[in-house]
Amino acid sequence: MRDDNANAICAQMLLLAAEDPERDIYLYINSPGGSVTAGMAIYDTMQYVQPDVATVATGLAASMGQHLLSAGAKGKRYLTPHARVLMHQPSGGAGGSATDIRINADLIIKMKQELAEITAANTGHTVEEIIADSDRDHWFSAQEALEYGFVDHIVRSSREIGKQNGDN
Repeated sequence: MRDDNANAICAQMLLLAAEDPERDIYLYINSPGGSVTAGMAIYDTMQYVQPDVATVATGLAASMGQHLLSAGAKGKRYLTPHARVLMHQPSGGAGGSATDIRINADLIIKMKQELAEITAANTGHTVEEIIADSDRDHWFSAQEALEYGFVDHIVRSSREIGKQNGDN
């Protein structure tokens, strides 16, 4: 996730929401992750728009991709059978003066807590469980991601999504 991608995704969600505030927006995710701030812009937009944002992961939902996947509307979070989910704590590098390094380290610690709180709310786990489980790379198969609470359904076809939501 990069700022330019996040800007385009946010703009598209806002446009779709303005065109039809009652129609679900589908966010398809195949992402190795990336910038926390770019991902949080997408997350905030998902929460901001009136329509439900359904999330569908294919391939990989890693790092910020995992956060966005689990932030989809409850009951509308999907994963394909061979997709993988990676949860871990945020990382970053810092250089410069000791004071600047401390400022950046403090920011990463705050981001870690904030992301853990969001993931806990979306999965039903406690913040402490999320922090412990994300201390190192934690990989999930589709079934494991379903059991952990990142998603609500594993789907093999887009036709299954409408049926899961009760649509005809």
